[in-house]
Amino acid sequence: MNEVFNLVNEMSPYLLLGFLLAGLMHAFIPGAIYSRYLSGHNVRSVIYAALFGVPLPLCSCGVIPTAMSLRKEGASKGATVSFLIATPETGVDSIIATYSLLGLPFAIIRPIAALCNAALAGILVNTFDKDKVEKEATGKVISFEEEGHEHKSFAHKIKEAIAYGYGEMMEDIGKWLVIGLVIAGLITVFVPDSLFATFKDNTFMSMILVLCIAIPMYICATGSIPIAVALMLKGLTPGAALVLLMAGPACNMASILVINKVLGKKSLAIYLASILVCAIFWGTIVDQVLPVEWFREAVMANICCHEESTPWFNIACTIILTLLLLNALWHHYHHPHCHCGCGHEHNTCKTETKDNMITFNIKGMNCSHCCASATRGLKALEGVEDVNIDLASGKAEITGNTTESEIKAALESLGFTAVF
Repeated sequence: MNEVFNLVNEMSPYLLLGFLLAGLMHAFIPGAIYSRYLSGHNVRSVIYAALFGVPLPLCSCGVIPTAMSLRKEGASKGATVSFLIATPETGVDSIIATYSLLGLPFAIIRPIAALCNAALAGILVNTFDKDKVEKEATGKVISFEEEGHEHKSFAHKIKEAIAYGYGEMMEDIGKWLVIGLVIAGLITVFVPDSLFATFKDNTFMSMILVLCIAIPMYICATGSIPIAVALMLKGLTPGAALVLLMAGPACNMASILVINKVLGKKSLAIYLASILVCAIFWGTIVDQVLPVEWFREAVMANICCHEESTPWFNIACTIILTLLLLNALWHHYHHPHCHCGCGHEHNTCKTETKDNMITFNIKGMNCSHCCASATRGLKALEGVEDVNIDLASGKAEITGNTTESEIKAALESLGFTAVF
């Protein structure tokens, strides 16, 4: 397990920086910028969707309702698919973490590959699965965290950035990061090197093996990094590791089901085919065209330099990161906040039953982004006065004049299911 300890110590300073940058993006970049440039049915909107998605710090589940919100506002199928691919495959936090463990070559080629993959898929969808009727923005759905971005002081935004980066975002991906480290540790300790002897330096077979692992696995862009390192240490090629980094975060059953329901089977087929083909293409480029030593030596240098001695700064960052993760996980499971806008703990909210209150459960929410998207979608319904959602239990309460069918339709358009 010494290798895992070294991985954590190497990642921790970069993860702390990545979470901070993610918080700054959240606090200082208005969500209206994204929706403004992604509305449209042309190549430009697809490229913008890919460019916005690459640095955006959204987890694999949080990107789904966000993309569906953009779709409701008028984004084309191609722009929506482009955003759905680029966003979970990268992110400012995962790019920095990639550099910390896999080195500069991986940190450069990973976002480039994600950008090309997203743009290609979006263009193909707009070409072969065009919208029959161009949708117009309704103006009811507010994308991302647009509400309240204006009229905030600099100090308030800094506070919001820290709270988001080290609180809300850690709640969203902390579990998946820990799972990734655990899986990396299990691979390192229990998987014998001889198991991968057949695939050693065999690019194509290595990639097929990794795809079989990555597609059913639900893992975020950052959590996939230690797994990729562990597989490389066992002898798999750098190209196979890149396949995991691309396919793992972008392909999961939640995304597949929502895309099939909202965008249709043809868009889903293009979505999956483009991810698989592009992952294998870029993996082949790494193994057959670029010097493989660039990637292997960068990984080994990061591992070996920390086997001899670990700087106290890294140890301190590891301790801080561990405490923040424990706090985020504890807060997520034991002290859930409500999302009605009151800012208090859920159990202190005023939730007395009223004549015009509808109570139900929401299925499919996995993170705060999911919960916030569901809240905004329900608040946009005509006649709704207040919305109160508890992420941990999935319980929702709506005050106002609306119907069950309207609630179901609003949530289904975002990829969720209402159970009355």
